Amino acid sequence: MRHEAFDQGWRELAEEILTGMKEWRLQHPKATWNEIEAALDERLGRMRAKMLQDAALASTTTDWTDTPLEKWPVCPQCSQPLDPRVQQERHLQTHGGREVVLNRRYGVCPACGAGFFPPG
Repeated sequence: MRHEAFDQGWRELAEEILTGMKEWRLQHPKATWNEIEAALDERLGRMRAKMLQDAALASTTTDWTDTPLEKWPVCPQCSQPLDPRVQQERHLQTHGGREVVLNRRYGVCPACGAGFFPPG
């Protein structure tokens, strides 16, 4: 994802959160501190998950097969370049409990057989 797409998508989501929070507050004029905080955290959690997902998918290790072999991710145990496997969905949870789905290339070490999604 290009930086301009980050900026636009994140700006739109931030505006949606600001507007939504303002509307929520107008509908809940007697809300307690804890209720306001929970409403805000719920909205910010969506933005946090989207930003995490976008940032992770912007990594070159999402699909490294078009890069030169010397730039492929390596096994942390053997330092051998990983053999790419098919792209797979990886389901992760944020600290706030939101699910993030990443479609990333899986790799297997030809030396030790360890398989994983490369970091980055």
